[in-house]
Amino acid sequence: MSLDHILLGLLREPATGYDLKNAFSENVRHFWSAELSQIYPTLKRLEQRRMLRSRLEPSPKGPNRRVYTLTDEGRKELMRWLRGGPAVGTERFAYLAQLYFMDAVGDIDETRAFMTALRDHLSRWLAQLWAVEREVIAAYGDAPERYSGAGFHQFAALRMGIHSVGSKVAWCDETLAAIDRRLASMPHAATAAGTEPDDREESPS
Repeated sequence: MSLDHILLGLLREPATGYDLKNAFSENVRHFWSAELSQIYPTLKRLEQRRMLRSRLEPSPKGPNRRVYTLTDEGRKELMRWLRGGPAVGTERFAYLAQLYFMDAVGDIDETRAFMTALRDHLSRWLAQLWAVEREVIAAYGDAPERYSGAGFHQFAALRMGIHSVGSKVAWCDETLAAIDRRLASMPHAATAAGTEPDDREESPS
């Protein structure tokens, strides 16, 4: 999966770059994120590849705005991507890479602070997803099988986001509990002084 395909999917309805940034912030952030600095160059590239076309339209306020629309080539590429089977194995979690190498810091207290900050972030994210779910159910009912075609698929993606982020919060809790047990097993004198032996973070043999 690439930003190209996410933009092609969002542009089934004409939109400006600013509209697309709002869509990332409000609708699809649980599975993909992008900044304007990434969105505009990608739109330009897709237009050069004839998958999009753009036109200038008057803006309610300020200068004219550029509106992007899918071309036939863009629709073909979107369909090719959608019918190409699940795009698995593309997930990247920078925070997991940080944790993987955290032993280089040599201080389990810093690992605990890192995990606590991560849990706080993920918990806020989960709360936002729950809020979106409540809004959808309030507006359309609690029977997603009766939603419109777009509504059903978007709700299914939202539920995946809730499950995914919820499992990450549970993993944070599990890891924090393991850190606390690790801290409790360390020599009292070292932990009380705020220092640890040189081999504090040695890998198990």
